[in-house]
Amino acid sequence: MNKKYIIVLLTLFIFQNCLSQNKTIQETGDVLQIVLPATALASTIITKDFKGTWQFTKAFALNKLVTFGLKRAINKDRPDMTDQNAFPSGHTSTAFQGASFIQQRYGWKYGIPAYVLAGFTGYSRINAERHDLLDVFAGALVGIGSTYLFTTPYQRDHMELSFSSGDGAYMIGFRFKF
Repeated sequence: MNKKYIIVLLTLFIFQNCLSQNKTIQETGDVLQIVLPATALASTIITKDFKGTWQFTKAFALNKLVTFGLKRAINKDRPDMTDQNAFPSGHTSTAFQGASFIQQRYGWKYGIPAYVLAGFTGYSRINAERHDLLDVFAGALVGIGSTYLFTTPYQRDHMELSFSSGDGAYMIGFRFKF
């Protein structure tokens, strides 16, 4: 076989493999921007944390309102020049809103993996040339900011024991939340 023919075939194979990987990265980011907020919402429903459901709903609505409002007001071109909806990244804001809700409501134990997945979503948008780093960073800020305005930590502890002393008196308190 001709060396040039082998080089051309090898180059086409590598190029095809790279395109397939880029498509997989983009599709994974597309899925994660739905899965993260859906998981956050589902966690409130499964645990019957209806206060959390309401907090998530308010944060999600604000995130969408701010994200799409900024897109319309700024009209920044996408890196691939398909339209003027680059700033901020909607995929990233949605993913980070879900991740930050999980972290803020249920703690860092669950928040760290969620943030890693949200970060991958942002990377996938840059990799697909739909956004640049500024678009992704702004999307993350909008998503996190909207969550932090409405979300409080979940109260897992239903019992509280307290002790107080002063002026020679001692007091023990017990409180149970239903």
